[in-house]
Amino acid sequence: MSETWAKDGDRARHGGLDLHLDLPGPQSPKGIRLGLEAALRDAVRTGRLGPGTRLPSSRALAADLGLARNTVAEVYSQLVAEGWLTALTGSGTSVAERPAAQPGPGWLARPEASAPRYDLRPGVPDLSAFPRGVWLATARKVLATAPRELLDYPDRRGLPQLRTVLAGYLARARGVAAEPGHIVVCAGFAHGLAVACAALRSAGAATLAVEAYGHQAHRDLAQGQGLRLRPLPVDGRGAVIGPADGADAALLTPAHQFPLGVTLHPQRRRDAARWGGVVIEDDYDGEFRYDRQPVGALQALAPDHVIYAGTASKSLTLGRQGRHVTGIAAGLHAVLDLPGAGAERQLITRAARHGLALQGLDSFRAPDASADRAGLVIGYARPPEHAYTTALARLCAALDSDPEVMGQAGAAAPATQRPGTG
Repeated sequence: MSETWAKDGDRARHGGLDLHLDLPGPQSPKGIRLGLEAALRDAVRTGRLGPGTRLPSSRALAADLGLARNTVAEVYSQLVAEGWLTALTGSGTSVAERPAAQPGPGWLARPEASAPRYDLRPGVPDLSAFPRGVWLATARKVLATAPRELLDYPDRRGLPQLRTVLAGYLARARGVAAEPGHIVVCAGFAHGLAVACAALRSAGAATLAVEAYGHQAHRDLAQGQGLRLRPLPVDGRGAVIGPADGADAALLTPAHQFPLGVTLHPQRRRDAARWGGVVIEDDYDGEFRYDRQPVGALQALAPDHVIYAGTASKSLTLGRQGRHVTGIAAGLHAVLDLPGAGAERQLITRAARHGLALQGLDSFRAPDASADRAGLVIGYARPPEHAYTTALARLCAALDSDPEVMGQAGAAAPATQRPGTG
């Protein structure tokens, strides 16, 4: 039961100040001291006690509330430490000045856009396929048997045991030549790219060659580290290496160019290995090959100047599913070529009206690169099993509504059946 401590004489005794503090009763488990602390903090937070307001002395407030003076003094001290109050010798205790609340950016005020019901954008697999049970069982086993030293601050490169396992796995699965001491565990590829670009910049690098089509977020990261970008054309044999001459480093996706999907031609792989600058190899889905053995990492050809970067996120989600895809050779997405940028925009808008999210090639094109292609980048691994047929039906509905566009479209159409179902 709470009691309100406010007396008619309070205003006179405290220079017109009316505290109106609601405190818990003496039997409350919260306690009088914590109750007084919460009441004063709330009065300041809500503006009832404005900045600069001088509070009664601890002796006076204790007398009014029937509390021990030490209790009030402890509360004042705690709120001073938290920044709600200020206390100066000879000036008493006052409410601290606080910056006026400023309206946030416009995007903070806007309601979040609702997620599309069906999603065929690339880059994210079906998250419901993550092996939760196996992951939980493994985590429990590790926590039960791990020595206490593993709970301390680890090696900044990552746990030695993890780096040893990764070195063995990458050698077997991707042909990477790396000792555990040369591996750095990062929080995903974006983090690793930022670290690599910062290291390059600190070593004097100024220009990074990037494929003309790729993730804008990756280009932003490199520019954020002070690197200038030089777009490399991409054709049916992958990135054209020649224009990289004069750059200090290059960011490539040799195994499966993102998002166009081509594998770097063997001659261009050799050119990249012989190139004089540092190569950052983004091997984002190199393990996913359906027509033959996956192409090995470029890093194995030139381990001294190729930085290999990969993640386990897609492997953890899809690696246990035994999937195959009809009509698509690699990766987790396909490209449907379209006759022009107008058709690309129209189809994305039309699909949205069908409750389907799509992404076009234009969103992956580097700003300085020529707009030589248009199309849809269709992530066929993203919909969950129960929604896959409907997602493809809505895609077909959006495409069929414009026969002229479909008559001119071509190239890698998406698979007509769910991977692993036929």
